Amino acid sequence: MTPRIAIIGAGFGGLCMAIRLERAGITSYTVFEQASGLGGTWRDNTYPGAGCDIPSHLYSYSFEKYTSWTRRYPGQPEILGYLAHCADKYDVRRKIRFDTAVTAAAFDGTGWRVTFRPSPGTAEPRVEEFDVVVAAVGQLNRPHLPDIPGRSTFDGVAFHSARWNHDHDLTGRRVAVIGTGSSAAQFIPPVAERAARLTVFQRTPNWVIPKPDAEFSPRTQRAFHFVPGLQRLYREWIYRYAEGTLYPALAGGWSADLLRKRALGHLHAQVRDPALRAKLTPDYPPGCKRVVIDSRFYPALTRPNVEVVTDKITRIAPGGVETSDGRLHAVDTIVYGTGFRSTEFLAPVDFAGRDGRSLREQWREGAEAYLGIAVPGFPNLFLLYGPNTNLGHNSIVYMLECQVEHVMRCLPYLTSRGPMEVRAETMAAWRAQLARAMDGMVWGEGCQSWYKTATGRVTNNWPGPTTLYRRLTARPPGGAYKFG
Repeated sequence: MTPRIAIIGAGFGGLCMAIRLERAGITSYTVFEQASGLGGTWRDNTYPGAGCDIPSHLYSYSFEKYTSWTRRYPGQPEILGYLAHCADKYDVRRKIRFDTAVTAAAFDGTGWRVTFRPSPGTAEPRVEEFDVVVAAVGQLNRPHLPDIPGRSTFDGVAFHSARWNHDHDLTGRRVAVIGTGSSAAQFIPPVAERAARLTVFQRTPNWVIPKPDAEFSPRTQRAFHFVPGLQRLYREWIYRYAEGTLYPALAGGWSADLLRKRALGHLHAQVRDPALRAKLTPDYPPGCKRVVIDSRFYPALTRPNVEVVTDKITRIAPGGVETSDGRLHAVDTIVYGTGFRSTEFLAPVDFAGRDGRSLREQWREGAEAYLGIAVPGFPNLFLLYGPNTNLGHNSIVYMLECQVEHVMRCLPYLTSRGPMEVRAETMAAWRAQLARAMDGMVWGEGCQSWYKTATGRVTNNWPGPTTLYRRLTARPPGGAYKFG
């Protein structure tokens, strides 16, 4: 029997799963996307300067090399264009139901009953039945807005960077940016060029290293297109560099001091003012928070119309932002570059497993899944970009392909032996293995980060080389699961 498969989400993960099924000749799947277009986070984040800090040829599927990249590091429009290209080339767009939001999924003993938000003009939600659910909703899809008193009283225009208000012209405005993470580092430079006055509110400085971006010349693009194997060699070189140089820095290895020196050298070269430089110097090890890779961020902060404020925000007033020194920073626009609710995996979909078990309740102390893919008590449910699969040094697309291949290895088992569920003892062993590996990583060094829950547990990141993850996900899955 060919399983009926529901894929939730049409970003990198969901499209990869759909394409892999198509290539295997399995067409009994449907992709459900709550938005009107594909792309996930690359559809949502359209702020000025939006792009990726992983090189183009690595931030792409291994099976679809794409010769149309114009830069070493891709911008948001190019990434979205790449995903559209893949959906069309592999003919999976016809299997996507856009504007279709999944609100709940419940296991009924043999399969899953998936509930959808009611369509306009209808009162009752629609329910469909599937044998397998693949959740590909991502980790960076729900904007986080800080709990600052008075936020709703602001008289001006306010929005989150992932919901950019393109109708609001920032030219000549007095703008406040709250947050200085990776997204803010990208949009602050173009905002600083337009705004009359830009006030940047920084809670904690980030380690920043230069981004060696450049356009590919027409000659280079032709070489990638016509020279056999050149793209593969270039991609492999990028991958090996990241794995061999950046990962050791996160694991307290040989390159940790090298990363620190590179970041400090970048700061000193671009910020001459010692007072501003002191504000921008972190007091925690590089990699504890996501390292920002950008070459335009520091110069933007040194512009005469830009001020960096490190005093704590006490409230949002109708006319601006008030800080702990009693100062009211008068602004007419607030942009929140405050990241995402990244530890609330799979939200807002409610999953109920065996005997009505709530996944949200099971994860109340922090999300966890075997290989980041399977959860005890939830048969035939597979996660893509699940707990502890995010990376701080390499391409998440690599991890997604590993996860998709694991799901493909599972499908014959559940088809022949019935519903499959990861064993509790398998999960316990995996939990212990993760805990041992986390002890050696820099993320526990005392900084606050989107990698962690409020209690300090790292639920997002993978604490090992990606080569290890590939070996683990490539194992025959039968022994890790129980059936029926």
